[in-house]
Amino acid sequence: MRRRTILLALLGLSLSLNLILGTGWRLASRAAPAKRPLVSRRSPAITNIVRAMRTNLIYRPQLLSWRDIESSDYVTYIENLRNFGCPESTVRDIIVADVNQLFARRRATGIVSVAHQWWRSEPDLDVLQEAADKVREMERERRGLLTELLGPQWEAPGDLLSVPETSITFDGPLLGELAPEVKQAVRDIELRGHERQTAYARRLAQEGKPSDPAGIARLREQTREELAKALSPAQLEEYLLRYSHNADKLRDALSGFAATPEEFRSLFRATDSLDAQLQMLAGATDQASLKRREELERQREEAVQQALKPERFEFYRLNQDPAFQEARDTAERLGTAPETVLPLYQINQATEEERQRVLGNNELTPEEQSQELAAIYQHQMDSLRKLLGEEAFKRLHAASGK
Repeated sequence: MRRRTILLALLGLSLSLNLILGTGWRLASRAAPAKRPLVSRRSPAITNIVRAMRTNLIYRPQLLSWRDIESSDYVTYIENLRNFGCPESTVRDIIVADVNQLFARRRATGIVSVAHQWWRSEPDLDVLQEAADKVREMERERRGLLTELLGPQWEAPGDLLSVPETSITFDGPLLGELAPEVKQAVRDIELRGHERQTAYARRLAQEGKPSDPAGIARLREQTREELAKALSPAQLEEYLLRYSHNADKLRDALSGFAATPEEFRSLFRATDSLDAQLQMLAGATDQASLKRREELERQREEAVQQALKPERFEFYRLNQDPAFQEARDTAERLGTAPETVLPLYQINQATEEERQRVLGNNELTPEEQSQELAAIYQHQMDSLRKLLGEEAFKRLHAASGK
């Protein structure tokens, strides 16, 4: 009985639809003007790779849709739009949006930006310049194409390709290929995370409480959990390597270390989770938290050692020494070769050890101490002159004011 009722209902619905369609066809036939022929010629010189707009339109009497008027060649596409009756302003908006989307995709996938080199503590100036040159070249090409298609008066305010205000860019082989809706989802997640952190910090300030790094760390973890739902594991890692707080801290710690991409990725994978746990213990003073923090720091040191080759691990440890960082900064300021950093550090360390030995020797008279300290200083100057060369040594001596 139920099946028979359904069949009868479907039959009635079919008859009703046929009646409606027949009536509409008769009305359209009486009102339809003569069709304007679609342009069928093609131009091999200009191709429309990406369609910028998909729109559902009410069928006109010609029974044409966007599928009927789209063409893989821009010239044919424009003439079909005009034959369809689109106003020139609408044609312009459609073509400009289409071309902008085409070039935005080319910029996202065809330009290497400094964000791609997430392993570098300092940006590569050559990469910056090359990216800027390519952006200008693509912009000239985009404007030239639109001028050729629409004439010299096509441009209007707001046509320039722009990147929404955000700290992230979707480019490269992984993030550049994300679907538009995924990109928007990630931008929304980033914005919500920023708003949560700002609101939390504001609330603490209004309550007269100090900043809470552990609370901020928990909010960062919430943002990361949301990102993990929007991105694949590979996409999430690329995002974190570029833009996460932990990656930023790692880049700062590796300044002067010249990590390779493989080293940075290994270090990030080894320390990311441990750093997140350490940050959530920030400010804790109870015995259990202090013990846990000590254990995590020991685990982190072991993880770094396992992630690097032995000689690189030794250099990593040395690179964390403030005295070594000072020697590196001095060498950079003087413009000497990177190979001078370690000897410069060793000279300064040996000098300081000798100074402490003399100052701690109570058997020496003040005059004897002064004589020995002067000899130590002279030996240091002689060693630096030999290491740096006369010109660099003079600059060092002048900078020290001695």
